[in-house]
Amino acid sequence: MRKVRTRGSTRLRHEPYPLNEFPASVIQGIAKRIVHLKAVGHADMTGDQFSRIFADSISGMSYGKPLGVADVAWNGCCWSVKTVQSGRPFDVELVRLISGRNSPSYSADIDNPFEDIQATGTAVLDIYNQRIAQARDEHDDLRQVTFIRDMGSQEFTIFEKIITPLATNNYEWRLNKRNNLEGYIGERHVFTWQPHGSQFTILEPVPPGATRFKIDHSVPILEMQHVLRLARFKPEWVKMIKWENDG
Repeated sequence: MRKVRTRGSTRLRHEPYPLNEFPASVIQGIAKRIVHLKAVGHADMTGDQFSRIFADSISGMSYGKPLGVADVAWNGCCWSVKTVQSGRPFDVELVRLISGRNSPSYSADIDNPFEDIQATGTAVLDIYNQRIAQARDEHDDLRQVTFIRDMGSQEFTIFEKIITPLATNNYEWRLNKRNNLEGYIGERHVFTWQPHGSQFTILEPVPPGATRFKIDHSVPILEMQHVLRLARFKPEWVKMIKWENDG
């Protein structure tokens, strides 16, 4: 594990590995936990499951409920953990990452999001920045890790970036045909915000230096009886409960 001293600061910043340079041990840790997941009958994984997989693979801690944008932590370093499904994890160049529900109505008293879409978009980004600030209050190093998966072909891509607050005035907001707000920088579409449900989505480019790997073996599904034997299941574990309904 490395310690990095940043310019202008005497505080040491801890990190488990250099940014976007995943050690073989981390990739192996992720892969064997995916094999375990498939072996016990899971054809796919949830975001919460991958958060736990990633946390276990770096000997970190999964919060369960995010602290700001932080899902996983290790020794002062934290991650916002994202996973998306793709039929071509090795080739995809852009992924859509759901980043939570940002409600300008609740946070900024904006009752009509269409009255001034620039103000609404700015409020959406302000909420995201507040979550970043909350995570930074507790952590020295804030990263986003994105995992692109195809559980069928067992092909995966993973990459990281540093999370920094957004310069909210840098983006132009436009209304699309579905009445969703889209944030642009120049002609590049960067964000989408849906007034119905307040879902905020970030369009994330996949960097050329992303790590790609494949589990090149068919994972057998464990038979139920085999799992029960490993668990040393006994019929006495099951207790019948007599329930009397007073009503």
